[in-house]
Amino acid sequence: MPYDPPPELASLSLAEIAELVEARKLPPLDKWSPHDEGLSHMRIAADGHWFHEGGEIKRPAMVRAFASLLMRDKQGQHWLVTPHQKLTIEVEDAAFVATDVRQDGDSLAFRLNTDDLVIAGPDHPIVARGSIEEPAIYLGVRHGTEARLNRSTWAQLVDLVQDDDQPEVRSGGMTFALLP
Repeated sequence: MPYDPPPELASLSLAEIAELVEARKLPPLDKWSPHDEGLSHMRIAADGHWFHEGGEIKRPAMVRAFASLLMRDKQGQHWLVTPHQKLTIEVEDAAFVATDVRQDGDSLAFRLNTDDLVIAGPDHPIVARGSIEEPAIYLGVRHGTEARLNRSTWAQLVDLVQDDDQPEVRSGGMTFALLP
């Protein structure tokens, strides 16, 4: 089945974004408990590029397929999970990169480098790390994974700040600080 990427984020309403998120059928990783563990020999670089045994995975469909099987445990280890096997995967920073953001009322919708759409809120918090001089902003994605906002998305988010004395944004009924 061919992949049809979602339209540009700016052209979508919040209702359309929510429909696209709901329509995406992701594997039920939280229901799987494989006992067979191993190494995937895969790495996700800080810039969001995926590698296997040193070679870059260049097919976006493969990256999207692997990303749908990704989770992070409470110790911070990332795993590729199938019903029968759990394989470690090295992640340099965050598993995903947020490449765009759009505000619609009290909601912020993000597009990731995998074309996933995520609406920030209680299940998808925005977290500020790093330092005041060099903040790093992350978005909770799913199964413990996160997306780091790239520079342009971070700048878009800063433009949405209402009060410069309190750099924060609202989404999904929650307030998120943009400084650590």
